[in-house]
Amino acid sequence: MEVFYTAKNFAGETKSGKVKVKDERDLANQLRSDGFVITSFKELEKEGGQDVRIKFLDRFTSIPVAEKMMFAKNLSVMISSGLPLARALQNITVQTENKRFIKILKNVEEDIQTGSGFADSLAKFPGVFDELFVNMIRVGEIGGNLDEVLNILALQLEKDHDLIKKVKGALVYPGVILVAMVLIGIVMMIYVVPQITSVFESLNATLPPTTQFIIALSSVIRNFWYLLIVGLVLLVFLFRFLSTTQSGKKMFGTVMINVPVVKNIVIKVNCARFARIYSSLLRSGVPVVEALRILSRTLTNFHYKKVLAKSVESVQKGVNLSKVIAEEKKIFPVLVAQMIEVGEETGKTEAVLSKLAEFYEEDVDQTTKNLSSIIEPVLMLLIGSAVGFFAISILQPMYSVLDSIK
Repeated sequence: MEVFYTAKNFAGETKSGKVKVKDERDLANQLRSDGFVITSFKELEKEGGQDVRIKFLDRFTSIPVAEKMMFAKNLSVMISSGLPLARALQNITVQTENKRFIKILKNVEEDIQTGSGFADSLAKFPGVFDELFVNMIRVGEIGGNLDEVLNILALQLEKDHDLIKKVKGALVYPGVILVAMVLIGIVMMIYVVPQITSVFESLNATLPPTTQFIIALSSVIRNFWYLLIVGLVLLVFLFRFLSTTQSGKKMFGTVMINVPVVKNIVIKVNCARFARIYSSLLRSGVPVVEALRILSRTLTNFHYKKVLAKSVESVQKGVNLSKVIAEEKKIFPVLVAQMIEVGEETGKTEAVLSKLAEFYEEDVDQTTKNLSSIIEPVLMLLIGSAVGFFAISILQPMYSVLDSIK
């Protein structure tokens, strides 16, 4: 049978993990040979919840990160106060306003009352509770420190949410400006350019190539607008499809770590998330190999996922994680490998990673603030160029007509 165990030695150190054993006595003997004593264990009949039956629509249900963060915080407080898990879930359900989340919490509560594990119940909703969330809950459930794990998880969600929000916030301003510029351009092409075109035709003026280009573009937008909309929709679907394929993920990941300015933010964000999530998993009692395996499926960039998946095999062979990270200088700055090495030497990897996460989170914050000051003049230059091109294209033939009249 395969079991998930937690154990302690006489020095007070704890460890946990999955292992295949004949029975409880076999597990105890294996741990005793390493100087550890079992504190808890659970048989994993379904590979830790991996074979839990998931309804089709539940795979696509999503809940805002802020809601999940408050859920973890409130549940931690209630459990630490001595409330049973089912009762705590009832109280949170009453306080929740999101109807979809209420339905999910009621399903989880019903499962728990019928004897299901908390982690297995959450695993039925992969669109809401990802692998990181479920595995941390499972460790806390088995280790008897669910309230502590929920508190760590709430902090992790909060930091992750703040980090992503800062990056998105920096992109809102340029996004709004670009959308407004495109909409104004379309209005000009539909209503203004045709009127000017009729003037040019009545004067039989010879038009320069730039003016001919604008008139042709206006004609396409007015006469084939439906094809443009269909093309845009197909482009969005193509983008979404590529983002689900291995080759598409690799392509997007490669682009993101090679584009100037963008690559610095992508690297810092991924390093911050790597350090924060890895630290949270280790603090929760997840074994190193299992933590790396979860990380390889949690980070979004293809190249980070690939390196962490490779690190699982290396660490299992006895290679230090710092050495694996040090070989990937393009996506992991030297500081990351150095800090991990310090943590490995001192035995304080979680604390070191937590400090590293804070450093990169502050760095991302400062970078996004600087990005706004860089983007503004670039946008002004872009808008000025577009307006200048349009003005010259329209005015140039007019001046030519006036000169010919004189």
